[in-house]
Amino acid sequence: MAWHQISVVSNAASASDIADFFSELGAVSVTYMSAESQPVYEPNIGETKIWEHTQTIALFELDASPELIKTLLFKQFPGEITHDWHAEVLEDQVWERSWMAHYKPMKFGDHLWVYPTGQEQFEANTVSLILDPGLAFGTGTHPTTALCLEWLASHDVTGKTVIDFGCGSGILAVAAILLGAKEAHAIDIDPQALTATRDNAEKNKVSSKITTYLAEDFTAFEADIVLANILAKPLIELSPLISALVRPQGELVLSGILKEQAESVSRVYQANFTMNAPSTQDDWCRLDGVKK
Repeated sequence: MAWHQISVVSNAASASDIADFFSELGAVSVTYMSAESQPVYEPNIGETKIWEHTQTIALFELDASPELIKTLLFKQFPGEITHDWHAEVLEDQVWERSWMAHYKPMKFGDHLWVYPTGQEQFEANTVSLILDPGLAFGTGTHPTTALCLEWLASHDVTGKTVIDFGCGSGILAVAAILLGAKEAHAIDIDPQALTATRDNAEKNKVSSKITTYLAEDFTAFEADIVLANILAKPLIELSPLISALVRPQGELVLSGILKEQAESVSRVYQANFTMNAPSTQDDWCRLDGVKK
């Protein structure tokens, strides 16, 4: 099935109203993008951030009239929309496989490959993790995940107990087991993340060594390694809980942190951990340390 894809650029204040208007006109989906490649980082609690110049993109069935939609939209929002109007017919395709055409095998350290189905890597003295885009965040392509995978691939995790706090796709828990960890415990607030983690554990034949928990069902215990790839604010707010999960002389790995946030995050953990200097990739960094 093909679709009309219609997009328009407006100021941030109007974007939500335009999205609602598209929906009223029969759009089957509406999404937002930055019109200027402007990043939007972590919002304050209760705040919804959006790009200053926002591209609103809607999909309509083929019997819709783009010209009529354009006329009604510019009449409804006079002066609030730039003339970056675009309409095209979008042919249907298997979107997941189309996206995966751009997802290639990645190597972390000397020992870990992450690759999508059908692109297996065979190299002596390495382990291979199969992971396809799916329900939850974490494929290894984003710097926050890549930095954690680099840490795992460069440390001896053999026989250790691992907690993946905010597990997303479960990629870190699965990687830890493939690299020799005894067991991994994956925690998240999103049930879809746990579904994705179990699916990826099964795909990589490590289901018997990974246990998943909703956050409210998890009973805290001390582990040898705790990985928390979330965001700076929850890392700070949850620092007492996260710190308590690491046994004495155990290792802590924190990610999801912008470079300018590294000092404030590191500061709250320094009372209990000997923290190393940040490791960076693009605008992001990883913090790690050993519990005192």
